[in-house]
Amino acid sequence: MKRLLDFLEMIKFQHTVFALPFALTSAMVCARFERVIWLDKLGWILLAMVGARSAAMGFNRIVDLRYDALNPRTQNRELPTGKITVRQASVLVAVAAALFVLAAYQLNTLAFVLSFPALFIILFYSYTKRFTSFCHLILGFGIGIAPFGAWIALTGRWAWQPLLLTVAVMFWVAGFDIIYATLDEEFDKKMGLHSMVRRWGVACALRWARWFHVLFFVALIAFGAVTHLGSIYYIGVVAIGAFLAYEHALVRPDDLRRVNMAFFTVNGVISVTMLVVTAIDLMVHG
Repeated sequence: MKRLLDFLEMIKFQHTVFALPFALTSAMVCARFERVIWLDKLGWILLAMVGARSAAMGFNRIVDLRYDALNPRTQNRELPTGKITVRQASVLVAVAAALFVLAAYQLNTLAFVLSFPALFIILFYSYTKRFTSFCHLILGFGIGIAPFGAWIALTGRWAWQPLLLTVAVMFWVAGFDIIYATLDEEFDKKMGLHSMVRRWGVACALRWARWFHVLFFVALIAFGAVTHLGSIYYIGVVAIGAFLAYEHALVRPDDLRRVNMAFFTVNGVISVTMLVVTAIDLMVHG
């Protein structure tokens, strides 16, 4: 049990709350919009999500081991402390990636074909801090694939409507990842790593994060419009806008003490709110 908990902590399993609700939201909306049944595929969608995210996080921990061991904020993680070996983490990545591809295969042909480029993107992100300040957007896009993938999992064909949710998630994640990156500004400078915080400073980077979250808000409205969601959905979007405002009020360039609260707690509430209000809207308005 202790080893299992170590693995779950290494991949930050609790952070699944960020991407999973948006994938389930996409699946529910797709079921109504495209008139398809989704509950019979829910299990494979969940396995695909768990597999993809576990592979991405495990791979990130392996790739960043050298930096994690030197960073005071991360040196107590499972790989630097030896609680989990690189070999064990590598096995986890391989098994999780295989689970993702298997789940995609069970869903439909297009999902299976797209699982390989999707896997490449979410693994490739781990290298982006080495050469681009826009790594936050690449992370956001990797997580934003989830709602698009859920839509394809149900229909087996391309659609443009879920791309709005992908764009929304991309800017949402990029915004809060910038906030989190403020904790590593000095370390990133020392190690030659890239982030928008390092490139433009905390104050300017936080302004970028605010604008990204404005785009997130706008994309949510657009998604509701093109999929014909009702008033309850838009009330939820307004509530999400309020949570975003609160998130940015928690963090100031001269006061970063509440970054963790802004990063995890508020964004966890945002994603769950999205799922709940969409589900209620679909039940009420059919």
